[in-house]
Amino acid sequence: MTGEKILVIRHGALGDLVQSTGPFKAIRAHHPGGEITLLTAPAFGLFMQGCPWFDQVWHDHRPQWHQFADWLHLRRRLRDGGFTRVYDLQTSSRSSLYFHAFSRRRRPEWSGIAPGVSHPHDNPGRDLMHTLDRQAEQLAMAGIADVPPPDLSWVEADTGRYELLHPYALVVPGGSAHRPAKRWPADYCLALCQRLLAASIQPVLIGGRDEIHLTGVLAEQCPGVRDLAEQTSIEDLAVLARAAELAVGNDTGPMHVAAVSGAPSLVLFSAQSDPDLCAPRGANVSTLRETDLAALSVERVWEQLGKS
Repeated sequence: MTGEKILVIRHGALGDLVQSTGPFKAIRAHHPGGEITLLTAPAFGLFMQGCPWFDQVWHDHRPQWHQFADWLHLRRRLRDGGFTRVYDLQTSSRSSLYFHAFSRRRRPEWSGIAPGVSHPHDNPGRDLMHTLDRQAEQLAMAGIADVPPPDLSWVEADTGRYELLHPYALVVPGGSAHRPAKRWPADYCLALCQRLLAASIQPVLIGGRDEIHLTGVLAEQCPGVRDLAEQTSIEDLAVLARAAELAVGNDTGPMHVAAVSGAPSLVLFSAQSDPDLCAPRGANVSTLRETDLAALSVERVWEQLGKS
């Protein structure tokens, strides 16, 4: 239907954003002639500018409660957007509050969990569902029956500058600095890199600013490892993953990118997160979980990779 103005709310984190690319595609297919806007975190704005399913991308700086001027600016922007329907895929207390930014008489149709929305996802067990199943059910309740799997095939990047040796493996040794229990021990990562090199596979370390010290130590202790921490964009990572022999790492955003991009992927989980709720899915994706990742041996990971 032409004339529709659609707003999709999805802030992040990176793994959550990646898992929403299937719903993004489904929303575009359901509103082929509509003008669709994504409201997301500034960290992902540039990346999502390249997504073919949105006409524009807005940054949500998520003002604090005391930042009244910023709240008023956000409310005015939402009201002036002329939206006919909103898909709140973030479904947080913050994004639900945005429903009330609209006056009662001018509220758009709304898919989400805020009380009073036109298309509620009112399954009381929604928080016990895997992210992909939960979003698919939410969209089904809003009239979108066909939701494809996550899709990063649209991402482009020139990664030739890295001049990686083939075959190579993406290794993601880090994760959230605030949740260290989600990280496989560094000495285990070192041993894995050594095994990869012995198998003539170049380990390529992927990480952000918080992992620079960790990856630097690993690269120093294991000559032959390529350290790309803080050097790759999301686009770079997606393209590198397409040509990777494998990807292995903790439950963190870059592993979601690698898995969705097609790299045969092994994701390591501790008690800090549940693969039944958030693990990447796919024919080439597997998981291992231990309450304490120190109990997950290098030998077991190596066997799961099919390298034993």
